Amino acid sequence: MAAIPPVCEFGLPAPDFTLPDTNGNPVSLADVAGENGTLVMFICNHCPYVLAVLDRIIRVARDLPDLGIGVVAISANDVRSHPQDGPEKMAELAGEMNFPFPYLYDESQDVARAYDAVCTPDFFGYNADGKLQYRGRLDASRKEAGPDDLRRELYEAMKLVSETGQGPKDQTPSMGCSIKWKV
Repeated sequence: MAAIPPVCEFGLPAPDFTLPDTNGNPVSLADVAGENGTLVMFICNHCPYVLAVLDRIIRVARDLPDLGIGVVAISANDVRSHPQDGPEKMAELAGEMNFPFPYLYDESQDVARAYDAVCTPDFFGYNADGKLQYRGRLDASRKEAGPDDLRRELYEAMKLVSETGQGPKDQTPSMGCSIKWKV
C-alpha cells in the first residue's frame, strides 16, 4: 500500500544525525551539507517506487552539487522484515549503481522518526540555513517511471532553493512504500 507524506512544513530545522555509510564510516549532516543547501532522501533497496526512478534520483544527485547542494540517502527499514534493505545489500546497490552520494543506514530508526519520514522515496530539501523548503516528489512518476520528458520537480525545487533560499510554494507530495518500522 502506498504511503504519502505530509506537505512541506517550511522552516522546520533539519534534525542532526551521524550514521554509518555502506563502509561503516560515520557520516553526519554537517559532512554532507552543501553551501547552498542539502537534500536528505529516505530510500531503500526493495521499494518498487524507488527502483523505478533510481536512475533519475542518481541524475538529480549528480546535478545538485553544481548548485552547491549536498546530497545524502538514508535507509531506515527494519531488516528483520526486509533483509534486502540491510547494510550489505545497501553497499552492493550503491556500488552497482555508482551512487554519487553517501548511503547511510539508520538501524535504530531514530533519524527517520526525527525527520518524520513516511515512505520511500521521501525527499527533504533544506536551504543553506538548514530550514526545510521542499517535501515533494521527484517527478510525476509513480510505481513505474513516467516518460523521460517529465518535469524535474525535485531538481527545479532545489535549484530554486540554491538561488533564493526558498522552495516553491506549490509542492506535490512524494508517494512510495511505507517505512518498515520495527515492531
